[in-house]
Amino acid sequence: MIRHIVLFKFKPGITWRDPHALAAEQSSHQVGERVPDLLHWHAGRNISPRDIAHDFVVMGLLRDQESLQRYLEHPFHQESAARWREISTWVIADIEE
Repeated sequence: MIRHIVLFKFKPGITWRDPHALAAEQSSHQVGERVPDLLHWHAGRNISPRDIAHDFVVMGLLRDQESLQRYLEHPFHQESAARWREISTWVIADIEE
């Protein structure tokens, strides 16, 4: 199993009041329903006020590297990622479980 984790940090000037941020959040919640290779999906806002904290996280569980690749290439995932690309930077980790 592979746990896919992505942490998003808003670009300067972006907040949760921005409609683009709300659209990105909404699309991220839908990824788990729209991408069949995901065995589990969780997305949510970070509640930590620390300066080093990111703003949003997604975590998915996939069966193997092939499933991860299909997830990354899935059109809805690509659409959701494009929304985040406009408003944030991000870091990822893929770990074996």
